[in-house]
Amino acid sequence: MADGYALALQKGVVSALKANAVVSGLVGPRVYDEPPQTPVFPYIRFGNIEPRPLRTDCGSAASVAFGIEAHSRPTSGRVEATQIAEAVVAALDEQESSLVVSGFNLVSLQWLTQTIGRENDGESYLAIVAFEALIDG
Repeated sequence: MADGYALALQKGVVSALKANAVVSGLVGPRVYDEPPQTPVFPYIRFGNIEPRPLRTDCGSAASVAFGIEAHSRPTSGRVEATQIAEAVVAALDEQESSLVVSGFNLVSLQWLTQTIGRENDGESYLAIVAFEALIDG
């Protein structure tokens, strides 16, 4: 069974983030769908994903909103989480040619917004970066 829009996009995004020198310089290979139970900080987790169908006369497509979470536990406050979020934006925003969405055509990939704040544990920070992709397929 071939992957649908959401899973194909997720695989492409994870591969692109792992291949990006700036991102991997900040988090190493720690880009996860689901992190281990006791993860090493900092790390990136693929967050929520919401595909919405777009029906056209020429076939089908999807608009896919998704989030990338940067988890940090630095001594310097929210600086590390912000640096990771900025690296994620630079790696993905309008970088359609650097992503492979197997079985589909990635038409556009745009950064929408981000938020950075302290986690409930009082020592970690979480940056959430939101994107929207238009995928033809």
